[in-house]
Amino acid sequence: MAGKGTPATALLARRKVPFTAHPYRVDPAAPSYGLAAAAALGVAPERVFKTLVATVDGRLTVGVVPVTGSLDLKALAAAADGKRGAMAEPAAAERATGYVTGGISPLGQRTRLPIVLDVSAPRWSTVFVSGGRRGLQIEIAPGDLISLTDATLAAIATA
Repeated sequence: MAGKGTPATALLARRKVPFTAHPYRVDPAAPSYGLAAAAALGVAPERVFKTLVATVDGRLTVGVVPVTGSLDLKALAAAADGKRGAMAEPAAAERATGYVTGGISPLGQRTRLPIVLDVSAPRWSTVFVSGGRRGLQIEIAPGDLISLTDATLAAIATA
């Protein structure tokens, strides 16, 4: 991979997990980084997943859902054995993960947070998630993503 690596790519290299890094040009005016990434990479947007940090009963928890939908906070809370979910403050998400908003990866986070991956991920042979900075997507097998993050699979996306 050309350019500077990220904690996500370093984790994948260290664990010898196959992945492909896909850098792309970021349009800061784009209304959705995820949809813009799908368009820039020429892949189905349902294969591109966004990483969203929420709180479940006051605990930071990560939801990973297709960029075509939204995170169902009630479903995330249920999947994380909680009652109430709310989006985390961006500063708290950045502090905990070590990444900037718009570039938060489910991989290589500073603090290992519980991760819930939407059930749609395994229907693809590979999915795309943030590589740890804006303008970098990682293509990875869903099984490897689940294994590396110890993710729970649950229906947490809304259309």
